[in-house]
Amino acid sequence: MIKNFIISGSGGQGVLSVGSILANIFMLNDLFVSYCPCYGAEMRGGAVNCEINMSDSELLCVQNDKVDFVIALNQTSFDKFISKVKENGTIIVNSSLAKINKTRDDIKYIFAPLTQEAMKLGNIKITNSIALGVLSKILGNFTLDNVKLAYEKILKNKAELIQKNIEAYLVGYNYIQEKDCIQCQ
Repeated sequence: MIKNFIISGSGGQGVLSVGSILANIFMLNDLFVSYCPCYGAEMRGGAVNCEINMSDSELLCVQNDKVDFVIALNQTSFDKFISKVKENGTIIVNSSLAKINKTRDDIKYIFAPLTQEAMKLGNIKITNSIALGVLSKILGNFTLDNVKLAYEKILKNKAELIQKNIEAYLVGYNYIQEKDCIQCQ
């Protein structure tokens, strides 16, 4: 089983951090992982994305033409990566910063107001963790203990942020069942 992911947004949205957390969660589940960050010279505000590949056997390729899942945290990311989603793949879109726009009929869409939900928690910088929670609900195979361990490892120098990010993760995880987020099939 191989699954491929792209997480994309603007510099400052925590794209690389949450990608690293996702990769660590997979490793804690004894899976093989590759993590490839990509960002321009203008860091904050510039385009940022990362690709994560996960498998239950050794990985031979780290970049893919098509991926199973895309998280698009803004409109630019949606526009750029919608074409990279495999047929029957899924795109999670931050509808707070991107138009609800179903441009393909061969993929699944999840439009959720991620930034708006983060603002309810008092910090838009945790939008990325809400998105990760939504993704993990779809995947259905993460334990909360491994999620906490991954956050603790990646945010070890920012211990004050760990609990707030885990809270945001849980908001995302529970969002699909508690809210009527727009899901287009």
